[in-house]
Amino acid sequence: MIKSNKTIKPNKRKFRLNKGSDALFFLAPWILGMLVMILIPMVMSLYYSFTNYDLLSEPKWVGLNNYKTLLLDDSVFLKSVRVTLKYIILSVPLKLICGLAVAMLLNKGIKGLGFYRSMYYIPSMLGGSVAIAILWRNTFNKNGLLNNVLGLLGLHDLPDWINNPKYALYTLVILVAWQFGSSMVIFLAGLKQIPEEYYEAACIDGANKVRQFFSITLPFLSPLILFNLIMQTIMGLQNFTPAYIISNGTGGPLESTMLYSLLLYLKGFAYLHMGTASAMAWLLVLFIGIYVALLFGSSKFWVHYEDGGGII
Repeated sequence: MIKSNKTIKPNKRKFRLNKGSDALFFLAPWILGMLVMILIPMVMSLYYSFTNYDLLSEPKWVGLNNYKTLLLDDSVFLKSVRVTLKYIILSVPLKLICGLAVAMLLNKGIKGLGFYRSMYYIPSMLGGSVAIAILWRNTFNKNGLLNNVLGLLGLHDLPDWINNPKYALYTLVILVAWQFGSSMVIFLAGLKQIPEEYYEAACIDGANKVRQFFSITLPFLSPLILFNLIMQTIMGLQNFTPAYIISNGTGGPLESTMLYSLLLYLKGFAYLHMGTASAMAWLLVLFIGIYVALLFGSSKFWVHYEDGGGII
């Protein structure tokens, strides 16, 4: 019997094809969901933004007319932009400050850290719900819990916070600032990564707690501040439920709570101006892109990395 000296080599090409087809099989649900739920709706929305479309009839091409009307002739749109910018400028820094302050308190090595961390995180999960928005409305109305408590302290003739255009937006700011749990968890993880040797060396050099905070803690946390700043701003721009519930879907009083997302919803599904609503959505995408680009561009001046440029 003659034995062959040839060794059987595996078919590498067939192995690669099988490996690729297996990966494609497992990725298929994600790819399908990406196409159906994100990419196709985005392309359709972009098309609708150049049309006059009311959801009931065929869209009619109008070019840039929707964008021109929004930017030049729509006073409600321009007011919603101002209200939303004010809302973001007030709520996002307050949210980050609260999250960082609580994270620093929890970083002291207290007992039951997991319990406290969970308790502070719960508002982030519940704050955007309809139930919390209704509770908030009942707390800040004329006969709500806040005025009742202040009345027991001897304060009278208190305003109807929700229905007063001077204060209505601030109730939304307080609500979103209360939801600082997500940023708090990120800051807490970052604080635990700061080497203790830096603080020991600072103490030896005579640096007080304030100096340590600005020279060690903030520079180490600056990448996380950048991340939280971007994410919380995007989340704030998409905030819809509290403004809708608290204002009864009107953006009132006197459009003082007419956030951008609320007006977008009203344009598309209340007034059936889906073309205008799609144009608003793409203007928002453009604004977020510019905002993120500016933040990343400025980050080289205030974001510090230990392995590239050092900690100041």
